[in-house]
Amino acid sequence: MAGLRRCLMLLAITIVAETKQLPNIVFVLADDLGYNDVSYHGSEIQTPNLDKLALGGVRLENYYVQQVCSPTRSQLLSGRYQIHTGLQHSYIGVAQPNCLPTDIPTLPQRLKEVGYATHIVGKWHLGFYKKACLPQNRGFDSFFVVCVLQTGYLSGSEDYYTHFRGGYGLHDEPGLQDRSHWLGYDFWDNDTPFWPAISNYSVFVFNDRVEQIIEQHDKQKPMFLYIPFQSVHSPLQVPTKYQAPYQYMKNHNRKVYAGMTSCMDEAIGKIVTKLQTEGLWNNTVFVFSTDNGGQILEGGNNWPLRGWKTSYWEGGLRGVGFVHSELLPTSVRGTINKQLIHVSDWLPTLVEGLVGHPLNDTRLDGFDLWSTINSFDPSPRKELLHNIDPWPHQPEDFNTNMTAAIRVGDWKLLTGTPGANNGQWIAPPNSGIIPHYPLTIPGQKVWLFNITADPREELELSAKYPEVVSELLSKLEAYYKDSVPVRYPKDDNRANPALRNGTWGPWE
Repeated sequence: MAGLRRCLMLLAITIVAETKQLPNIVFVLADDLGYNDVSYHGSEIQTPNLDKLALGGVRLENYYVQQVCSPTRSQLLSGRYQIHTGLQHSYIGVAQPNCLPTDIPTLPQRLKEVGYATHIVGKWHLGFYKKACLPQNRGFDSFFVVCVLQTGYLSGSEDYYTHFRGGYGLHDEPGLQDRSHWLGYDFWDNDTPFWPAISNYSVFVFNDRVEQIIEQHDKQKPMFLYIPFQSVHSPLQVPTKYQAPYQYMKNHNRKVYAGMTSCMDEAIGKIVTKLQTEGLWNNTVFVFSTDNGGQILEGGNNWPLRGWKTSYWEGGLRGVGFVHSELLPTSVRGTINKQLIHVSDWLPTLVEGLVGHPLNDTRLDGFDLWSTINSFDPSPRKELLHNIDPWPHQPEDFNTNMTAAIRVGDWKLLTGTPGANNGQWIAPPNSGIIPHYPLTIPGQKVWLFNITADPREELELSAKYPEVVSELLSKLEAYYKDSVPVRYPKDDNRANPALRNGTWGPWE
């Protein structure tokens, strides 16, 4: 009977698809954009295009991502927590033989099942040590592409103009080159290095390719366009004209960062305009998200939240996000949604909720929240595992030395070292605000906050509510028992770009 029901549902989807075009999905992911780095959150950085989209759509103001880039991207594309993919610890290094496990179905693969054309333009950062890990083998028809040509960059931080980045090998082996000598080009056209990108600012190159994809898209097919910008990740680089409005800023990093944000905002405006001129906008769902909190040391800011990138405090995890679409009911446009939403929810939300393609995948950690976004329905998500990171030790049982965080209802529990060096409140430079420093207790391994009442994490309540601590620790123990071992292999010397004509690419 279950098989018959699934066949009937797929038949119904096919009939609907033949009579009504499935919606296009454009998902823009910013890199290291802080909570206080969009002007609709009160930032001094001007983001008029993002503001217009957010204020005319549904702003997600109880929305969470991960503390660093690879984990967020893995959960976005897989719908699974880090503890179920082995990516609990940090990001995937440029020389690590590691990637999102290839047996896990991805968001674009699911959408292709119902006829979507799928494209990625930008930063992958989910591993590339073997070809099976690459975007074109994970459900994307094109990787930063015009027609069947694929372009993009595969690793993390790299120069915005030259598109070279450094790397390193295992220094405990004899005869290895020094880290500074590991330099490779990382901008690809399918399996071929895309050398014409040299000297061209990445945002402009990305934008040109996005517009070409939109222009050449077969309008009879639905499209999934994933645009994970390099911006506004370090290194801090932007054409000088974008810094001009921010010359008053005394903090150099903040000034350049602000220009980078404005440049990205302009690019997003151009993408929207192109979708409009090509007649696609009215049938498009546009989603915007950051991948983690802003990096304070590189100009980002998360005020009034505590902490920043790499931490499990709200400043590292609570993300800027919104949905905009002409398909949304007028009753929800221009509203703020405070339901609990996580980056792992996008796969079921877009595939099952929006498109209507049944997943029947009990391994998903994400929830279908389309009705929550589309019509104010209560979120089925009542709790959220931010992460459990036992690295470098992986004992059989959970203990509070592990860095972990969990949200259940109003409560948030943190354990281990959730950000000992980045758990402060950092006011915007030149704001004149002098935040106080958090109370620290030597050796403390457990923190409890009522996040709904105290989103700034100022009032620590573990001593006052030991029964809540006990309940949440039990949940962490259960999650840990259900987790897979951490995948964090040593760097592989075969990754050295010198072995591939000075380029980063698959080596197995």
